[in-house]
Amino acid sequence: MKDPIALPVSEVVAHLRDFNTLVDARSPSEYTEDHLPGAINAPVLDDAERALVGTLNAERGAFEAKRLGAAIVSRNIGGLIERLFAERDRHWRPLVYCWRGGNRSGSLATVLARIGWRTHVIEGGYKAFRRHVIGDLAAIPATLRFVVVGGRTGSAKSRLLERLASQGEQVLDLEALASHRGSVLGGLPGAPQPSQKHFETQIWDRLRAADPSRPVFVESESRKVGRVQVPEALILAVRGSRVAVVDADVDVRSRFLLAEYEHFRQDVPALLALLEHLVPLHGAERIREWKGLVASDRWLELVERLLVEHYDPSYDRSMKRNFGRLDEAPRVRLEGTDDAALERGALALARLGAEG
Repeated sequence: MKDPIALPVSEVVAHLRDFNTLVDARSPSEYTEDHLPGAINAPVLDDAERALVGTLNAERGAFEAKRLGAAIVSRNIGGLIERLFAERDRHWRPLVYCWRGGNRSGSLATVLARIGWRTHVIEGGYKAFRRHVIGDLAAIPATLRFVVVGGRTGSAKSRLLERLASQGEQVLDLEALASHRGSVLGGLPGAPQPSQKHFETQIWDRLRAADPSRPVFVESESRKVGRVQVPEALILAVRGSRVAVVDADVDVRSRFLLAEYEHFRQDVPALLALLEHLVPLHGAERIREWKGLVASDRWLELVERLLVEHYDPSYDRSMKRNFGRLDEAPRVRLEGTDDAALERGALALARLGAEG
């Protein structure tokens, strides 16, 4: 093969798993913001080099910028082949893309094709892929049957979704995709949230693989999970779907949350700072009481009060507002959060999902 093969994005998406490697030729920051599922980053220009070429283009014109860019790209492609692709056999089949399917992916793909690898590029690049994702996210949710797992904070809904997935059920875990538990205290230590674009790409990748004849279990989320927002069509589809409510006593939920949020006991200043955000909702006096429980190491009492005084009223209002037939929802009793209790709870939810 002498030249790369250009494919429309619809064909790329339909055969995405057929390529051996998806190669993102954009800069590291572009890749971090979003990329095709499973793609590796092979930047032909890093962020500093891309900025340098862009500045030269603005100041001295396209010719000067292209001349400098070509020299940098040529050096970088050689390094990429040595570092990333040297061990690939002759049957390797890569798909290469950049922002608009232009010079960056074209340069890398041409060299790969001339070596002898069957190389493909996306017509229109990542920009075309992004348009495709947006279109699918507007259309696919209405074709699926969701079962919404509801329940007050601490009722182990995320753990139940994990169990359902391990049992072979279809699951869309928005909190896992967002790296956030969806509340003011919901940030995960050492796990920054994805960009809005990458959050949407992850959702798209799971929805497009879902079987419309089977239920998709999803947690009852608000429109925002941390700082990322659930796509509008998905929110509307979920809120129009059947709900199954998980019931658990306060002491069960408190002990579960105490284990889940153990990191706050190691970083008390961070917890106190987050509690300050709740002053407008609860007043300074109540927040002082909660902080006093932290200071006196009464953690279980703190969690119980947070549930009863903050989380439960807020969750109940949200559920009644967003799910009109909540009173008719079937309920699943969760007696604990040990493995056996979670298994029983997940099996009960699966049975409800199978009822249609």
